Amino acid sequence: MSPADAARSPGIGRGKAFGVTMDGVALTAHEGETVLAVLWAAGIRSLRITARTRQPRGFFCGMGACFDCLVSIDGLPGVRACMELARPGMAISRQQDPGSFPPMEIADHA
Repeated sequence: MSPADAARSPGIGRGKAFGVTMDGVALTAHEGETVLAVLWAAGIRSLRITARTRQPRGFFCGMGACFDCLVSIDGLPGVRACMELARPGMAISRQQDPGSFPPMEIADHA
């Protein structure tokens, strides 16, 4: 039994696995997981860059109230990753909020 499996509640498993991408990188998702859960499990912490201060944003409230976890999904910007269920083949990307500054690279921190 892996350490991750040992941390789960008895009798609770993951749904069927399928593929999604984040910024073109293939990730594994499971039925019933939100986009945020998929990204968090993959070690991805920064989801967007703010327009004015160019600061990274990611998981904060986890219940759709704060709007810090906005991503683009299948080309549609402004999707709350914590509220959107992952779907097979979904193309997720970091959102670059509109602004007068060039995009910047953000390294993920586990």
